Amino acid sequence: MATMTPEDVVAFPTLDAADLAVFDGLGTRRSMAVGEFLYREGDAAYDFYVVVSGAVEIVVPDGGEERVIVRHGAGRFLGELNLLTGMRVFVSARVVEPGEVIVVPRAALQHVVATSPRLSDTILAAFLARRSVLMSDAASTLRVVGSGFSPESLHIREFLARSGIPHEWLDPDRDPAIDVVLRELGVPPSELPVVIASGSVLRRPTPGALAEYLGLTVDRISERCFDLVVVGGGPAGLAAAVYGASEGLRTLGVEMVAVGGQAGASSRIENYLGFPTGISGGDLTRRAFVQAEKFGAQLTSPCAATGLREEAGHLVVRLSDETEVAGRAVIVASGARYRRLDATRLANFEGNGVYYAATEMEARQCAASPVVVAGGGNSAGQAALFLAEAGSPTTIVIRGTDLAATMSRYLIDRIESHPRIEVRTDTRIVSLDGDRGLTSIRVADVDGEHVMRCVALFSFIGAEPASEWLSGCAALDRRGFVLTGRSLDDQHLDGRWDALGRRPLPFETSYPGLFAVGDVRAGSTKRVAAAVGEGSAAVGAVHEYLAFGP
Repeated sequence: MATMTPEDVVAFPTLDAADLAVFDGLGTRRSMAVGEFLYREGDAAYDFYVVVSGAVEIVVPDGGEERVIVRHGAGRFLGELNLLTGMRVFVSARVVEPGEVIVVPRAALQHVVATSPRLSDTILAAFLARRSVLMSDAASTLRVVGSGFSPESLHIREFLARSGIPHEWLDPDRDPAIDVVLRELGVPPSELPVVIASGSVLRRPTPGALAEYLGLTVDRISERCFDLVVVGGGPAGLAAAVYGASEGLRTLGVEMVAVGGQAGASSRIENYLGFPTGISGGDLTRRAFVQAEKFGAQLTSPCAATGLREEAGHLVVRLSDETEVAGRAVIVASGARYRRLDATRLANFEGNGVYYAATEMEARQCAASPVVVAGGGNSAGQAALFLAEAGSPTTIVIRGTDLAATMSRYLIDRIESHPRIEVRTDTRIVSLDGDRGLTSIRVADVDGEHVMRCVALFSFIGAEPASEWLSGCAALDRRGFVLTGRSLDDQHLDGRWDALGRRPLPFETSYPGLFAVGDVRAGSTKRVAAAVGEGSAAVGAVHEYLAFGP
């Protein structure tokens, strides 16, 4: 690399003698020979390598050849985010000049990241920057082959995109040459989508099966008992995981779709403290994810909680794959889901024209064609602005008379001044129409019914709490949100509380040791900053609960 850009300086720093001495004390030196691979694409795990002398190239496969991403010389270190997350390796490290490396075990690296602020800043900044590089330069290491009209393909692509995993999408409907690839692999159209990764072919995988292959599920963790289990990986759950792990609690976080929750799918958050120019939900939650991993939290996805019970003084969470994990305390941060529209043929187009998030992937799918956004909250407003900026004529449809009742003023001002956004009030969506994909919707207003042409409908209409998995362990309000703290009356508290001689702690539910934060909690403020505050504050109550015992 002849000239280093500012981004390259962050992604590929050179360690000084003092840094090398730190790693010398943690690892072992060994020689390396030309042609040797320190690790290969597809390996389940690898160590952290510091180059003392010689040179190593990071390569990816490209059309039957190897393409060099970067060359590391003396003082440079190898690796990226999967060293923290335990994910499979995306690239290969090939020795091109003989020399010596320091081999540092992954556990020792995590100790350095958690205890040495200066080295931690250097390594984490490099890992984050390298992942950004890999999102484009290593996309071919994982290929998704599937139709753009297939909901199964969309679910796979959504999981990969929201998890920040480099990948490439190949659509046989758009490129007939892909049929040749499928024939060579022996994959008939009935077995699409397929994921091709490191020589393996996964046929019709679910996001869960793909995550298991990549090493992101609970299966990769030997432990099944923790001090704290956090159910939900949105801002509230991530904050709880960061504070729990940083304060010494053995912490596990499980997320149903992809770490980040609904906020992770937000195109732009502009009212979060400290980010005056805004930040995407994906960037914000990805940083929080790395922060939690830095302190030793174990985060897994996709992994839905399906049940809860008590056993031997622990709360046991049952997961969708029948795995069970136990915690001395559990924080419920499972959030809320957008409600489904009551419209004819809605189910026909979910995942193929009807979406519940507006990300770069959906914007590219729409290709500047007209779209409709249903809903009048901030999420709907952010989605409409994002889609309009991407070139799509966008119509916001709400049942109410005014956006001001449910949307922040700064979003309303931008929507009203945007030339590609129209707002239709007092309007409801009646039905959807199309063949392979959505082509139009029928709406009803004071003047009767009308047909609106569109290729996509983005639905953000209110929220239903994801609280059904609690199995009756916590008292809920009439809408299903979890009651906590002062919201709990004597009628909600059974004899266990008399034995404890106390009232529920802040964020504690009607079940001792079970806490709830974020959108799933009754009375919570449905904002990212509020969710982060609740998640972090709840850890203080968890410590109090654990200190005094159940």
